[in-house]
Amino acid sequence: MPEGDTVWRLAQRLGDALAGHPLTRCDLRVPRLATVDLTGREVLEVRSRGKHLLTRFEGGLTLHSHLRMDGAWRIYAPAERWRGGPAHQIRAVLGTAEHTAVGYRLPVLDLLRTADESRVVGHLGPDLLGPDWDPEQALGRLLAAPDRPLGEALLDQRNLAGIGNVYTCELCFLLRASPWLPIGRLPRPERLPALAKKLLEANKHRPARTTTPWGHRPPPFGNSGGARPDRRLWVYGRADRPCLRCGTGIRSAGQDPADQAPAAEERVTYWCPACQPDRQAARPTD
Repeated sequence: MPEGDTVWRLAQRLGDALAGHPLTRCDLRVPRLATVDLTGREVLEVRSRGKHLLTRFEGGLTLHSHLRMDGAWRIYAPAERWRGGPAHQIRAVLGTAEHTAVGYRLPVLDLLRTADESRVVGHLGPDLLGPDWDPEQALGRLLAAPDRPLGEALLDQRNLAGIGNVYTCELCFLLRASPWLPIGRLPRPERLPALAKKLLEANKHRPARTTTPWGHRPPPFGNSGGARPDRRLWVYGRADRPCLRCGTGIRSAGQDPADQAPAAEERVTYWCPACQPDRQAARPTD
């Protein structure tokens, strides 16, 4: 699932392509919107709110979309071949004289009044990349349930918007805390919102996300050889590989130790058992 920095970057690209121009084509291929035609309306702006996309049109209308696991928006020039997937996967087509934005496999697509956007995004916490960012409010929401595992609290978009599984794993590592540590026991919890903000801000312009300091130089452990894709992140996706800090094998498990269902595989948690001591946290055991 794309995280807040990816959705923010997508909103910028969609805005650059569509904003300030009237639609010359509008095709919304979901049953409840099949008769909607926004042709002629100017696209005012495209904004992200956490992982949600809000495309605003003149006349006070907003097209709300969410990518979840498989959704995507692709932007094409007038004569360019569409390559985002087969035609039956297209859910939205928004075209201007210069560009066409095609939404593939969008699991969420709603049209609502711009004044009513809170109906679909009002439940979200402060947006890490938005104008409403408020670290004190985010911290208060995170600590409102002090017994909740740190990883679960970070994934809850009602606490702060924009963090997904990649950043959850990386933040826990950088804080040297187990993902199963009750968040109320996290030392100096005020570090958490600031660090999350720093990571997303640093990556919002990067197509290849990185949380390590070795973008152009090798890490201190293991073989050298310059920057490599598998060393852009500290722990995420690195199960059984050596920790870049200490060399211990990275472990992986579902965030909920009791949940062995296939759906839990979408949120596999990665951590270093040496760098992230449990501090009495409940976590999977061998």
